[in-house]
Amino acid sequence: MKQSRFVNVLFLAPCLFAFLMIIIIPFFFGLYYSMTDWNGVSNNITFVGFTNFAGLFSSPDFLYSFLITIFFTLINILFVNIVSFSLSLMVTSKLRRRNFYRAGFFVPYLIGGIVLGYIWQFLLNNIVVDLGTTLSIPFLQISFLSLPNTVIWTMAVVNTWQYAGYIMLIYVASIQSIPASLMEAANVDGANYITRVFRILIPMMANAFTISIFLTLTTSFKQFDMNLTLTNGGPATRFLDTPVKASQLLAMNIFSTATANRMAEAQAKAVVLFIVLLVVSLIQVSVNKKKEVEM
Repeated sequence: MKQSRFVNVLFLAPCLFAFLMIIIIPFFFGLYYSMTDWNGVSNNITFVGFTNFAGLFSSPDFLYSFLITIFFTLINILFVNIVSFSLSLMVTSKLRRRNFYRAGFFVPYLIGGIVLGYIWQFLLNNIVVDLGTTLSIPFLQISFLSLPNTVIWTMAVVNTWQYAGYIMLIYVASIQSIPASLMEAANVDGANYITRVFRILIPMMANAFTISIFLTLTTSFKQFDMNLTLTNGGPATRFLDTPVKASQLLAMNIFSTATANRMAEAQAKAVVLFIVLLVVSLIQVSVNKKKEVEM
């Protein structure tokens, strides 16, 4: 027993050491630096308490990034899960070549966010605009990425195109775990397909919805690479009578602050993002778990 315990500790030690060095220690260092005036260059660091945090909520660019991140997350959760669930129903039906479609829908997820952003930027700024000009379609003649009112929706559509195939697999696994006899019995009793989906399938997939919404929520809040390459935060707009970047999500706002050598302020923003994401995630999982019990 003692030897087995020792062997287990030896196997766990590298993982625990890596977790400690990469996650735990940097996290507490980050908390400390968020309460200083550190600029990332000077060694003269002064402890300033919660000054950095107090200044955040009077900053229009941070408030705007915070609000549009919430908005982007909400529409992203809606888009991704509706599309993913619809795709999962299609690839688990009796459709011919459904395995081919399943693989095809998953492929966009394998494309990195940096590459994805540049590809869609080229498509939306050049191909779609040229097509609109050629066909004389007015609303296509201006890039959706150049308009403050459409840029967030466009980012959500691009993210859905990439991420839906991954979430689809979670729904597919959940659907395949449901006994086919239940659906067949409901069909024999006269329930149509829509009724079977909403009355049998969805209640029995409650756990899959909890996982999928959690993954979509956390990914949306932390969105950075696609935001950087697709829009670079643009176009410009105004918020509280202050010029701001219309599509600069919170992660990119933190990055921009850090690259301006305002490291302590950037770290304070990162701490706020962590706390908000932690609280929202716990609430979401708790609410979904209660619904699972009810279903």
